[in-house]
Amino acid sequence: MQVRDSLRMYNNLVERCFKDCVESFRRKELDSTEEKCVQKCTDKFMKSSARTGLRFAELSSQAEQQMQQLTQQQNR
Repeated sequence: MQVRDSLRMYNNLVERCFKDCVESFRRKELDSTEEKCVQKCTDKFMKSSARTGLRFAELSSQAEQQMQQLTQQQNR
């Protein structure tokens, strides 16, 4: 399941950056403007994904602490 989600995220990144950055098909290589755009797009996406992952970890940790506190209160 994790591999599938990673592939889905990667495919989404490729599709989005391609649509946003590639404007013509006159050459078989990207021009410098397209290349810079793709680099910025992927950097932004990766930073966003990392930030989302960190925030999810923080929220998960908080939820776990709350559950432990509830369990301790119920055992008293």
